[in-house]
Amino acid sequence: MALRGPLCRLLRTQLNNTCQSRPHSVAVLGAPFSKGQKRRGVEDGPKAIRDAGLIERLSLLDYPVHDFGDLSFQHLEKDDPYMHVPFPRTVGRANKLLSGAVSNAVGAGHTTIMLGGDHSLAIGSAAGHAQQCPDLCLIWVDAHADINTPLTSPSGNLHGQSVAFMLKELQNKMPELPGFSWMKPFLSAKDLVYIGLRDIDPGEYDILKDLGVQYFTMRDIDRLGIQRVMEVTFDHLLSRKQRPIHLSFDIDAMDPSLAPATGTPVNGGLTYREGIWITEEIHNTGLLSVMDLVEVNPSLGASREAVEITASMAVDVIASSLGQTREGGPIAQESQTLKEDTEQLRL
Repeated sequence: MALRGPLCRLLRTQLNNTCQSRPHSVAVLGAPFSKGQKRRGVEDGPKAIRDAGLIERLSLLDYPVHDFGDLSFQHLEKDDPYMHVPFPRTVGRANKLLSGAVSNAVGAGHTTIMLGGDHSLAIGSAAGHAQQCPDLCLIWVDAHADINTPLTSPSGNLHGQSVAFMLKELQNKMPELPGFSWMKPFLSAKDLVYIGLRDIDPGEYDILKDLGVQYFTMRDIDRLGIQRVMEVTFDHLLSRKQRPIHLSFDIDAMDPSLAPATGTPVNGGLTYREGIWITEEIHNTGLLSVMDLVEVNPSLGASREAVEITASMAVDVIASSLGQTREGGPIAQESQTLKEDTEQLRL
């Protein structure tokens, strides 16, 4: 559903004032972190994405781009597992640091791009976003639901539990992990949509059904088509109220032929056209506020070409979410008035 014309203008003018209107600019923030899972190498994801030309690509899109470099994370020498969750204190501390950085970037008026790193970083990224925009909604594009709790997770890895930390409905089902005393749930299940799921753990399936979470598996995408999936997504999230979008995009949502250098690839993923359609349509709403791009792992590429393909896919996904079209340029605004409206109402 391409939101253009009077409807697009209406959606933008209805954006809630919780996040103040500011000129549009982009902040890029690297988070080289891997302790949310057990495979080394994903901490090199931010460098790989930058080396694939991210900043140069974004600089062509007609608004200021600020690369704030990478955060520096402290890895605790002693961080014993809690229950069967590895590195809870290290992950909690890293996400607290990231939360503050994202909050500052959004508060300064930037559309913020967080480069991971593993997907546990979405805890801090979304929490920092919510500090500035408590009415945000979340679109989670991923092969996995990442909604396990420490009690349901088969592996204990926190990159598979990120969403559970955010949801108010799961607050009573989450043990108090060391390192996470700062974290309070901020999102309702009705404000979340998944796209691209194809590897859901049994405990996650029960949670999704019990909470009535809107999700689209790859079978749903095959059946409905990606255009209809996005129409339903926006109707679900934006029909009640127009509010900022947090897009959390795991590169393993894409088919492994397009993104092989990642930690948990699953066959039968999004095609290039489907992945880019998702981000183009999110851009067209004018409501994208923060985006995570995570789980690019250069160490897991079978060849240099595999790493380059994955990192280039990440660059394409980010650039299209910020206005690059498949015609090769930014999405044209209908009129100067619409452009001015967008500049005033973007975060």
